[in-house]
Amino acid sequence: MAMVIVTSILVIFVTLVLKVGYDTISCYWLTPMRIRKTMEKQGVNGPKPSFLIGNIREVASLVSTAVSQDMKTISHDIVARIMPHFVVWSNQYGKRFLYWNGTEPRLCLTDTALIKEFLSKYNSISGKSWQQQQGNKHFIGKGLLMVNGKDWHHQRHMVAPAFMGERLKGYAAHMVECTKDMLQSLQNSLESGESEVDIGECLTELTADIISRTEFGTSYKKGKQIFFLLTQLQSRCAQATRHLFLPGSRFFPSKYNREIKSLKKEVEKLLMEIIKGREECVEKGRNNSYGNDLLCILLDEMKKESGNLNLQLVMDECKTFFFAGHETTALLLTWTVMLLATNPHWQNKVRAQVKEILKGETPSLDKLSKLTLLHMVINESMRLYPPATVFPRMVFKDIELGDLHIPKGLSIWIPVLAIHHSKELWGEDANEFNPERFASKSFIPGRFIPFGSGPRNCVGQSFAMMEAKIILAMLISQFSFTISQSYKHAPVVVLTIKPKYGVQVCLKHLDP
Repeated sequence: MAMVIVTSILVIFVTLVLKVGYDTISCYWLTPMRIRKTMEKQGVNGPKPSFLIGNIREVASLVSTAVSQDMKTISHDIVARIMPHFVVWSNQYGKRFLYWNGTEPRLCLTDTALIKEFLSKYNSISGKSWQQQQGNKHFIGKGLLMVNGKDWHHQRHMVAPAFMGERLKGYAAHMVECTKDMLQSLQNSLESGESEVDIGECLTELTADIISRTEFGTSYKKGKQIFFLLTQLQSRCAQATRHLFLPGSRFFPSKYNREIKSLKKEVEKLLMEIIKGREECVEKGRNNSYGNDLLCILLDEMKKESGNLNLQLVMDECKTFFFAGHETTALLLTWTVMLLATNPHWQNKVRAQVKEILKGETPSLDKLSKLTLLHMVINESMRLYPPATVFPRMVFKDIELGDLHIPKGLSIWIPVLAIHHSKELWGEDANEFNPERFASKSFIPGRFIPFGSGPRNCVGQSFAMMEAKIILAMLISQFSFTISQSYKHAPVVVLTIKPKYGVQVCLKHLDP
């Protein structure tokens, strides 16, 4: 009997070892070879990948060289600086080429018709790859940005009410009050003799304050603590993802991994305190619901659907919306102010329309839609400096896309920045600031995609646009601003496009 048990255990052990061995070989060699041969037969080639690391080394070298030199003038021709590998390889291999992010194959796709078809038609069988999910596991976990298939559909359905109708309107008051505080702070700085400010820092603090209030309501002070911790966590996770191509790298006892786990623990401790506080109030009958902020909507929807709370999922969604709702909007505002500061003609035009429509009052939702010039300027800012430089989506089944057969396991790499700066799509002035191009509503499908496209577009885009318009309208009503001589134009990428040295502007308070 004992012999039978031992033999059974050995058989199970050997089977598991063989399976793990085969899965590893398949992941790191067989599948990549299959995909590469499939694409080569269709005439799609690219730089030769190295074992395990793919083309990571070439990308890192090209980017390092490109960003090591600061730009001598304020130029928006930044594709070669931010995505030098795209420029080199598209010139060498054409508009379609294959390159490797470690063992993950990526097909560069710039054909706007195929991009529109892919994003609208294949949402259910494409999504975030294993590498992307692992790279963000400790940052935003299994929040909406990182899940696929049925999980994505379920979570999108759960969070969508937070960004619709009356809920969306309810956030406007928070945005106005927080912006008033920032404007008063700027006025105080001017009165104390400081005319130059890093507007990026001011806008980052402002959007952190707004998302803290709209997401956590009365617990916004803890929300601001979470913001600072998440900023550090984002940076550490970005550094750790560089080593994901190494098998088991996420388990290494490295400095990054230790710091990541420590920061994640602190963030989730604060989030749990807020959630538990809401639960206690409901259980003791002090409140009928969890509140009226973003967190309450998550808790109410989850309780309604399943009857119990998945606390880890709630925390992951909170972190997701804190990141997406804060950083991308802060950068959108920062780049827009920089563009208006260097284009006083447009600043004056926007200010004149804002004054005409608002008549000295704070922005109301019914009047925001009438600020057409501001809307054009914001769109042009997102075209030149999009919130996301690329959209990578892996296909989980073989698909047919135009004249291409896309095999399972291949990521479609959509270079948003390059598409937004394409002279073929936008004309010879593609690298110039020209909001007039958005005066017409006739767009080539797929050429302007700052928030993505199709079912998986950004669920919070209405929130972001409303916030940007309120803040910019209030700022431009009270202050004029010019770019400081100390400003150095040096866009860099850390997940999003950021100004390396900040954006310094000289402020002047306008007479009432």
